[in-house]
Amino acid sequence: MSKSKEFMTNTQGHQVPLDLVTDIDKLRDETVRSISGKALKMREQLASFKQELRDELFTYLQLSSERYGKTYGGKKGNVSLMSFDGSIKLMLSVNENIVFDERLQIAKNIIDDCINKWSKGSRSEIRALVNNAFYVDKAGNINTARILGLRRLDITDPDWKKAMEAITESIQVSGSKEYLRVYIREETGEYKQVPLDIAAL
Repeated sequence: MSKSKEFMTNTQGHQVPLDLVTDIDKLRDETVRSISGKALKMREQLASFKQELRDELFTYLQLSSERYGKTYGGKKGNVSLMSFDGSIKLMLSVNENIVFDERLQIAKNIIDDCINKWSKGSRSEIRALVNNAFYVDKAGNINTARILGLRRLDITDPDWKKAMEAITESIQVSGSKEYLRVYIREETGEYKQVPLDIAAL
């Protein structure tokens, strides 16, 4: 039984005999695989590290709550803890991923009607603001902050208020993500975040 040839697969999915692959291509492939393998291993370690930090933090929060006969949890707010001397600060923040249902388009239609109704006045800046808020980027995403910012406009028109109510009711929370950050106080008195992003090191 003859020994099968060894191959390397190229970017087109073709199997290239090993003796036809240049030494530099072999070395590049080996280097890329070595570095990516280490990166994937580090990702697993960081995921475990993150869970360890989270467990330790929530253990403390639970113990702190029990002193007052309460159980910690169920809140969406952020938490900030500081060392006794104030040199270290921990911040846990929860960012919610907000999306809008079909009522957002209903709100847009009502707003358009409002602007058309106001067209005799000097309300062109409102139209520009609204168009900017409802702008959809190339990826099909809408800027949540701009949409929610419309609710802060001091407009008393009943139809406008109805549109703002539709926006509020269209808000759906599709998920949330926790961020745990560590800050060290520098000599200047300012707190600087401890970077865990490899690009920031």
